[in-house]
Amino acid sequence: MTCQNVGTVWPDAEDEEDFDLVARDEKALGPGVRALLDRLGVPGTPVRYPTGSLPVYAVGDLVLKLFPPVHADEMPVEAGVLAAVQGRLPVPTPGVHAAGDFEGWGYVLMDRLPGEPLSTVWPALTEAERDGIAEQLGEGIAALHAVPPPAVEDWWPQDWDEFVADQVAACAGRHRALGLAPQWAAQIPGFLASVPLSAPAVLLHTEIMDEHLLVRDGRLTGLVDFEPAMRGAAEYDFVAPAVFLARGDGRFYGRLLRAYGIRPDGDLRRRLTAWTLLHYYSNLPAFLKRLPEPAAPTLDALAERWFAM
Repeated sequence: MTCQNVGTVWPDAEDEEDFDLVARDEKALGPGVRALLDRLGVPGTPVRYPTGSLPVYAVGDLVLKLFPPVHADEMPVEAGVLAAVQGRLPVPTPGVHAAGDFEGWGYVLMDRLPGEPLSTVWPALTEAERDGIAEQLGEGIAALHAVPPPAVEDWWPQDWDEFVADQVAACAGRHRALGLAPQWAAQIPGFLASVPLSAPAVLLHTEIMDEHLLVRDGRLTGLVDFEPAMRGAAEYDFVAPAVFLARGDGRFYGRLLRAYGIRPDGDLRRRLTAWTLLHYYSNLPAFLKRLPEPAAPTLDALAERWFAM
């Protein structure tokens, strides 16, 4: 569904700097949100979700997600992937009610799924519930990777191998710029050269983390936020669960991998470490503060500790 222009109701957001100025300004965004909901025939008062890089609102049993012009290319990805996975995963995903452009801003109107973010309920979960979530999530990722990627025009990256090559070439410098100590950065080129990274491309979520998983009564009730979805190596999707869910917990991570159908081994740990270095949103200095300290300041020791199975 596409709405025709009816006048300017949105603030300027043609680049990241402009969007940063208004991303949390509800006085600036409110008129556009209300006009769009009226055009879509959605009653009720929108309530902004407190987290997330894009504006997302709960409106009754629906969710409205907005894509400013600077992120307009992400809307077709979210809408297309949600349509492709609908009803095909053991973990529920939002159904799409409408998607399109409204005065230059993209939008997706989708189902509001039950449950609370896993990040909120994790401390209260029992060991058995965490085991169950690991297994449910592993099965869900396997089902996701079995879904044929939808046809999305100009879906980035169009060439996975080229993306990986670019990430490899820039990897050490990018992490140094983020504050990585020289003793770590110096290891990156040799480590990446020693790890085989060629693999068939599958449909990836890329950010399977606690903020994007919903839980109720100890069970996963939703996987959300598909705008960063890509087509690439399946193992790329196991970086975020390691960093933001398992955090060195071999029991959780091993159960997740086995439920997916993977037999863990040392070579897998090294490949997962390589994908962690290469991930588009990777920040090794921050991860070194967030995750358990490896036995030695080497990438091989890091692989053993962070990807315990």
